[in-house]
Amino acid sequence: MMWLMLSGAILAEVLGTTAMKYSDGFTRLWPSLATASGYLVAFALLAQTLKTMSVGTAYAVWSGIGTAAIAAIGMIFLDESASAPRLIGIVLVIAGVVVLNLGGASH
Repeated sequence: MMWLMLSGAILAEVLGTTAMKYSDGFTRLWPSLATASGYLVAFALLAQTLKTMSVGTAYAVWSGIGTAAIAAIGMIFLDESASAPRLIGIVLVIAGVVVLNLGGASH
């Protein structure tokens, strides 16, 4: 269950961050509301996850996978550069999350 909540937190954060791109500096109502809602849900689910998962593991997975997902969305859908250094960086972020998880994910 903790992994399901953490996955929901990651998805909400990614959706909120993507909406932020379209908020035009929080001058557009609906993308701004989607950003706030996404982050509210993300933090609520992350807080629930922390009841049963160590903070280091939860935050590493949440931020690492979220970062990799946003970078991929930027490259695929927002016409951002997909250079070799960026792709290597994404792989290293994911590798770091895997390494942290080798130590165990629960309290």
